[in-house]
Amino acid sequence: MSGLSHLDEAGRARMVDVSDKAPTHRVATAIGEVRCLEETLAQVQAGTAPKGAVVQTAELAGMMAAKRTADLIPLCHPLPLTKVDVRIAIDEALPGFRIEAEARTNGVTGVEMEALTAVSVACLTLFDMLKAIDRTMTIGGIAVTAKSGGKSGDWQRTPAP
Repeated sequence: MSGLSHLDEAGRARMVDVSDKAPTHRVATAIGEVRCLEETLAQVQAGTAPKGAVVQTAELAGMMAAKRTADLIPLCHPLPLTKVDVRIAIDEALPGFRIEAEARTNGVTGVEMEALTAVSVACLTLFDMLKAIDRTMTIGGIAVTAKSGGKSGDWQRTPAP
C-alpha cells in the first residue's frame, strides 16, 4: 500500500505532506454539461424559468463551491484561491448547458479538484433550479481539461476524435 500517496504504511487514509514543496502558480480548467428538454432551454432563454436567474445563480454556486472543496473532499488541502471563474453557455445542439470552470492559486498543490467541484456544483444547481419543469435532465462529461504549474508540469486533454 505504500505506493498510494493517500494511504500510510498501515493502510490508513492520510493527507499528503506538501510542506517541502515549492509554491508555483497553478491553474486548472474543467468542463461539464447538463442536457435538458428544448422547452426547458427555451424557458431559461426567455427568462421565464420559475426559479429566476438560473444561469447566474449556478455560476455563483460553482464559484462558492470551489472555495469549499477541502470541506467536501476529505483529503484535499485547503487552498488560497486567487481566481475562480465559472461560465455557463446555452447549447441548443445538446440541448442544454455547457459549463466551464477555471481555478487558480499560488501554492504547493494543484487546483484540479477546485475546478471539478465548481463545475459539478454548477451542474447540480442547474438541475435543482430546473427540476420542477424538467425531470429528464442529465449531468455528464465532467472532466479536467488542462492543468499547469507544479512539479508534474503542464497537461492538456486531447480532443476526442
